[in-house]
Amino acid sequence: MKKVFERPKSMYPVSTHYCPGCGHGIVHRLIAEVIDELGILEKTVGVAPVGCSVLLYNYLNCDMYEAAHGRAPAIATGCKRVHPELVVFTYQGDGDLASIGTAEIIHAAARGEKISTFFINNAIYGMTGGQMAPTTLIGQKTTTSPFGRTSEEAGYPLRVSEILATLDGAAYVARVAVNDPKNVIRAKKAIKKAFETQMKGLGFSLVEVLSQCPTPWKMSPSEAVKWVEEKMMPYYPLGEFKSPKEEG
Repeated sequence: MKKVFERPKSMYPVSTHYCPGCGHGIVHRLIAEVIDELGILEKTVGVAPVGCSVLLYNYLNCDMYEAAHGRAPAIATGCKRVHPELVVFTYQGDGDLASIGTAEIIHAAARGEKISTFFINNAIYGMTGGQMAPTTLIGQKTTTSPFGRTSEEAGYPLRVSEILATLDGAAYVARVAVNDPKNVIRAKKAIKKAFETQMKGLGFSLVEVLSQCPTPWKMSPSEAVKWVEEKMMPYYPLGEFKSPKEEG
């Protein structure tokens, strides 16, 4: 029987551990597919910090660093500067990138470091117990905001893509989602464009991915998919916020 769909060569032949309905596995596959299509597996290096993202190295068959919480952009910067011929990316969650790692990601973008970042925004600390994250929405209930986040106590959720797009060193910044097939296809295109931006030496690139996180949200997978569309997307609109100048 002819195979028409198979596991990307850049992924290990193992099952993932993620909760049912989680978006991490989808993004893993998209990154692996792009690596295969670009033919860059042998020169790709990933950096994963603390959080659900750290287990990426169990599934992606490329060289990987494990970084301290929030420090993935710093590790990626060092790797890329020493080995500019490599394709270097970070894979980070919102509790990591938008909280303890805020300084690292902002300054990596401001410097125009030629790395790519894939930023999973599920509006919560997924691995450590469902606490409020910098991206948690106003009114959203978490273990540390049981009555819902308020702007008076916790400020407003950070729109990371919009912030980074203002920086001169950022060449490509986009926000996508993996809640339905159409958006998954668009997410893959953005991931590919981020890698290509790096490979052309145009500067820093980031793709933010709105991802469902059913278990900490205390929802079924189908409810979580709907919540991404109805609650997250109005506050975190999808689209490209900055593209390389050569593309207009």
